[in-house]
Amino acid sequence: MLRIYKESEKENSLPVFQEAPLQNQTNDGTIQFDHAGNKIYFISLGCPRNLVDSEVMLGILLKAGYEVAPDLTEADYLVINTCGFLDASRTESMETIENTLAEKKSTAKLIVTGCMVQTHSDDIKKTFPKIDYFLGSGDIEGILKAVESTHQGEQITRARSYLEAGEVPRQLSTPKHYAYLKIAEGCRKRCSYCIIPAIKGPLKSKSQERVLKEFNMLLGQGVKEIILIAQDLGDYGRDQGSKNLQALIDLIKAMLEIDKPFWLRLLYLYPDEITDELIALIQSDKRICPYLDMPIQHINNDVLKSMRRTTSREEIISTIEKLRAIVPDVVIRTSLIVGFPGETDEQFEELCEFVQKYPLDNIGVFKFSREPKSHSYNLENQIPEDVKEKRYHRLMQIQKKIVKKRNKALIGKKIEVVVEGYHPESQLLMRGRYKGQCPEIDGMIIINDGRTVKAFGERYMLEITDVADYDLVGKTLNPIE
Repeated sequence: MLRIYKESEKENSLPVFQEAPLQNQTNDGTIQFDHAGNKIYFISLGCPRNLVDSEVMLGILLKAGYEVAPDLTEADYLVINTCGFLDASRTESMETIENTLAEKKSTAKLIVTGCMVQTHSDDIKKTFPKIDYFLGSGDIEGILKAVESTHQGEQITRARSYLEAGEVPRQLSTPKHYAYLKIAEGCRKRCSYCIIPAIKGPLKSKSQERVLKEFNMLLGQGVKEIILIAQDLGDYGRDQGSKNLQALIDLIKAMLEIDKPFWLRLLYLYPDEITDELIALIQSDKRICPYLDMPIQHINNDVLKSMRRTTSREEIISTIEKLRAIVPDVVIRTSLIVGFPGETDEQFEELCEFVQKYPLDNIGVFKFSREPKSHSYNLENQIPEDVKEKRYHRLMQIQKKIVKKRNKALIGKKIEVVVEGYHPESQLLMRGRYKGQCPEIDGMIIINDGRTVKAFGERYMLEITDVADYDLVGKTLNPIE
């Protein structure tokens, strides 16, 4: 089993039980383990890139003969892939470790890996001395060694990120109709609020040949939506000498030469990287989802400069207007930060006015997190938490009204959707997504009339009949061959 924790699950922590003795201490002071069984259970925290790493570890263990446990309490080996990006992420990772130690059976072995291990392993060891094994975020191919070790141990090398190469097994944990394809790791940018370069290291790109091989393998497994991921897709190939988005464009063109039906989705492209050639490419082939996750972070030029962003208000607006003009049905998602050091009331108001004048389809709003090792940690004029909170809620309320208005404009339209399954709250309803909705991130389509649906994971024409806050409501029509 591979469980993906979402932000909404934080409040629903696992029940806590008295932990039974786990280990036997030998005369020489070392700790040995007495484990039986071969069932494994994964918990993957953080971003989709972490999820891909978890799927690789899962594939390695399955190939070695281990089996998947249906529940945490039945597992003989548990693996937690942590996230260390923000303070909130690290808190979630620590809470997950605590709850897992409390709920697992006494003989089960716990391996902890991921970004937080790479950067805060001493803190984790001090708090949880009974963790059996630690793996660094770049050492995930050591998972079999970690599981089979008879003593407490660790493998934390200088490799801070992992890119699958060669014939390393990977077991998909997503529904069979979509999968993530990681094409690069690390980051070459130096945004002042971000510690990703310190956590994940410099940019490393896969070769086009390797990416295309994985792409074809996923299509061969029946995957119908492939989501390209990296810390920044626009930098793909720049570590290998590519310039001006050429490596990414060449990669996408090579994918489009494959004569098969699929959806191709692009995640994380900075506004200054969205070139005329890329926009024309998106418009040229209906298999490319007209969807862009374009992190903006702010709109005031002084704040953008302080953030060490390589774009301006004028360039951001120009990119949005060009996208809307050339790709009329484009869905734009972005992330914004409120409460950045020195952000004045006037600069925040400028951000609010921008969101209303140039409405975007989905916005993730984040309160500035003061991260040690980031440049912005030591900036003057840090914003009080209560001011961040007020600005956060104000911007969220503005965006909620915008989303409702934009969703209402879809009522009556007929669109192509993938029907994913029953609604999580009722089997009298189904749920689906159209090209403008990314799994695990955006809203869904609530299907209240699915009489034409014959199988989940397939595509149907659907008519939008209503809205429900961030979700759409509709009825399926005919299947799409």
